[in-house]
Amino acid sequence: MAAPTHLIVIGTSAGGMPALTQLVAQLPAALPAAVLVVQHLAPDADTEALVTRLAAHTGLRCQVAGHGAPLLAGHLYLAPPERHLLVKEDRVLVTKGPFENGYRPSADALFRAAAVAFGAQVVGVVLTGMLHDGTAGLEFIKRCGGTAVVQDPAEAEFPSMPESALRNVAVDHVLPVAAMGALLVGLVGPAHAGPAHALSIPPDLRLEAAIAERTVGTAGQMGELGTLVPFTCPDCGGNLWDVTQGEVLRFRCHTGHAYTAASMLEGSQRKMQETLWVALRMMEERKNLLASLAARDEAYGTGRHTERLDDLKRHVNRMREFLLDEYEGETEDTATD
Repeated sequence: MAAPTHLIVIGTSAGGMPALTQLVAQLPAALPAAVLVVQHLAPDADTEALVTRLAAHTGLRCQVAGHGAPLLAGHLYLAPPERHLLVKEDRVLVTKGPFENGYRPSADALFRAAAVAFGAQVVGVVLTGMLHDGTAGLEFIKRCGGTAVVQDPAEAEFPSMPESALRNVAVDHVLPVAAMGALLVGLVGPAHAGPAHALSIPPDLRLEAAIAERTVGTAGQMGELGTLVPFTCPDCGGNLWDVTQGEVLRFRCHTGHAYTAASMLEGSQRKMQETLWVALRMMEERKNLLASLAARDEAYGTGRHTERLDDLKRHVNRMREFLLDEYEGETEDTATD
């Protein structure tokens, strides 16, 4: 089997398997590129069954990515659950690094690794899905001279990922999945053959790719990527750095978690809600204890705990109303995302 001249990297989430199946059915067995796919999956997802489903519709040789496997033309590699899919030189890497944008596997992590390894010979594709994964990744690919392709949001089952990419990145091609196969075959054909690094790879992307490969960075390395900001990581509570390179506003912690501004906002809201629910539970427990003490006071003809109990009940009711309002607002935002 020959080494690939190009990489086609695909990121998708909700509604992804039907779109992937339709797309790979258009790709020939003799494709000179390797195809790498991040599909957001449940931790217990049966990836072998998904690979079998894809293989039934394409001449590509489909497999669940294995760490250290060679990159081969005409092969499709699907990221396993709970693992990042990366590439380094001519090999596939499968790592259990920190979440990026709340996901593992993350399309951003794959796209960045591919862009650093293959430069201008990378085609990034964002298909149907919720939220923002893949947006920063497409910008990484563009910064290294590669090509950005996005499914037309009007036909995507879940348009949020394509719409996010289009809002933030100078995408090269926007089209329905039914027309993507011919485009991709053309983009990796002889007319586009050339040196993998037609443009120099930005040093910040090389550093971020290296951090992802070994799953941890240092505060000094973060200082090379951006500036320290007064926020904390929603996942680990560590310091965050504003990554100053590129046009997409992003944040990283030295542990390796990474966020676009939009995913950072969602992550911080989630953590805030978790903290408030814990506070509500503790207030409920205190209320129950005060209720027991107030009942005991009544038996002895005193009322020193009753007023404190009434005050706490009011606070508990306000907290509960606030949390329920927050939940309803979040549900409405998700429905219209």
